[in-house]
Amino acid sequence: MQKTIRSGAQTKVHAKPAHVLQTWAIGSIISIAALLSATEVFADAHQVIIESHGFNEYGDLKYGPGFVHLDYVNPDAPLGGEISISTVGSFDSMNPFATLTGSPGGLSSIMFERIMDVTSDEVGSYYCVLCTTLEYPEDMSWVIFNLRDDVFFSDGTQMTAHDIIHTHELFREQGTPSIQIGLQQLVTDYEALDDFTVKFSFSSDAPIRARIPQMGSALAMSKAWFEETGARLDESRLEVSPGTGEYMIGEVDPGRQIIYVRNPDYWGANAPMNVGRGNYDSIRIEYFADSSAAFEAFKAGEFTFRQENSSINWATAYDFPALDQGWVVREELDDGTLPGATGFVFNMDREKFADRNVRRAIGLVYNFTWTNDTLQYGLFQQRESFWENDRLKAVGLPQGRELEILEGLRDVLPDAIFTEDAVLPHTSGDRPLDRGNLRAALALMEEAGWTSDADGLLRDADGNTLDVEFLETRQSFDRIINPYIENLRRLGVNVTYNRVDPSQYQARRQAKDYDMIFGGYSSGLQEGTGFSQRYGCEDKDDVFNPAAYCTEAIDRIGEMIPEAADYDEMAALIRAADRIMRYDYFIVPAWYLGKNWVAYYDFYEYPENLPEFGLGHLDYWWINQDKYNDLVAAGAFQ
Repeated sequence: MQKTIRSGAQTKVHAKPAHVLQTWAIGSIISIAALLSATEVFADAHQVIIESHGFNEYGDLKYGPGFVHLDYVNPDAPLGGEISISTVGSFDSMNPFATLTGSPGGLSSIMFERIMDVTSDEVGSYYCVLCTTLEYPEDMSWVIFNLRDDVFFSDGTQMTAHDIIHTHELFREQGTPSIQIGLQQLVTDYEALDDFTVKFSFSSDAPIRARIPQMGSALAMSKAWFEETGARLDESRLEVSPGTGEYMIGEVDPGRQIIYVRNPDYWGANAPMNVGRGNYDSIRIEYFADSSAAFEAFKAGEFTFRQENSSINWATAYDFPALDQGWVVREELDDGTLPGATGFVFNMDREKFADRNVRRAIGLVYNFTWTNDTLQYGLFQQRESFWENDRLKAVGLPQGRELEILEGLRDVLPDAIFTEDAVLPHTSGDRPLDRGNLRAALALMEEAGWTSDADGLLRDADGNTLDVEFLETRQSFDRIINPYIENLRRLGVNVTYNRVDPSQYQARRQAKDYDMIFGGYSSGLQEGTGFSQRYGCEDKDDVFNPAAYCTEAIDRIGEMIPEAADYDEMAALIRAADRIMRYDYFIVPAWYLGKNWVAYYDFYEYPENLPEFGLGHLDYWWINQDKYNDLVAAGAFQ
């Protein structure tokens, strides 16, 4: 409902909050949503200027302008204590933005807040954190962020619009190549209108719906610190700009340990987006050379929260004394997020993988059924889609709007896209090598020009063998990869398995110096410009595109996604893209879980109504100090 008062050439519109029941089949019902609540909306002769506390690309905001806290947090959660976690590998930098020149420490961006932030119980909503409101015209040709005047960096200096602008300039000039290009193409002009107001103007060619979320995600770093130190955003270093976030760097032991501590003067403890969150006094990360050493340390109480990713551990290794004595809790928690599009990734820059038949043949001898049942205790499901979600994954033959989109790309697509069901992972038998799949793989190799010699090796017309290196760093993956390696050798591939240390792996991965790795892509329930960064030709050499995948059809879909008028249009575009990418088969699809396996010493607690899209152990869990004291008295920790 709106009441309009006309005054001269301007129209002043007062918008009252309105609420609707919006149901989206995005894995599950999203719940009650509120229409974008605009206050003091002004219009000139051409278009309305909207002012709001938040923004959603396609739908409505769940939380109105007067919300006190997020629904899934405990606003009375006690503050205090330390959560300790682990990771495998090493680090030599605390600058999370210099990914091409160093190995950043875990959580090293935790100090830096964004102008707006997302929630864990909605899709695609952004709410003001460093701002009070944002203003934008209907055509979204620009956005103004009205910043809070009570935000301070951890060094006690006040954050202003000039810090936001300076941080934006750093990313335009010194960010990774894809970030630089993206910002330069998105933003044509930017300025601090005063000390607490920033304005970004957008290119007319920039995707409309991606504009505000992109700049709402802008970070705040201290302009004064960069000017005083002469530091660059793209250099590896241990000293970093102070941030406005709840946590700041406490202690750093390069390669071994990082401790983040609560800023006792944190400005935003009572801000609605923060109530019930950030409940620890400190967050400690322990580094280990391998996953076995990390697990032994957990059993001994050297760190106290573990998110398990090994099926063999989950199925067989949780029988140690701390668990038997009731000191450690082991449980499965729902995970409503989209699983990563993971599997055995082909480096498409390698000429040997140019023929789809070769890729399909290599994929056919991976046996998910036997691997899952025998090596992974039947705990996983086989991934089919890049968007493993009922609303977004391609199913059967294309139809409806998805078919219309694909018809518009028919000139660059094979006929099979229209006449065959969406490509699914192959099925396999209960033996390590499925002989039917082996025969099919040999036939595909022969079509591609590879035939077996007397020694069983595949050779091309010039007598060259098909040489493939698998690159990996995790010892725990040996038992999964080695049977696949053996099957590839039976196929005739001259395959090697090279496990290197984490620093070598990261360097080779950044340089795309590999044939195949186990990796993949992250997907979202709501896609925008990030789609092209992951799958587009312009950024095919970026670290976010491990396969260096690039096709004209996907590029054209990538241009359409940010322009989608509503969620249904975006979903149809994603289904079309999913169908094409599954056909192109640049990843051998592996497994996904759909749950969180967690084990922790029994002094952590969490809200009863955990949100669909987040585990939140570093965010909205808390510590029961009495339980912790009991465990200390019992000798649970080293």
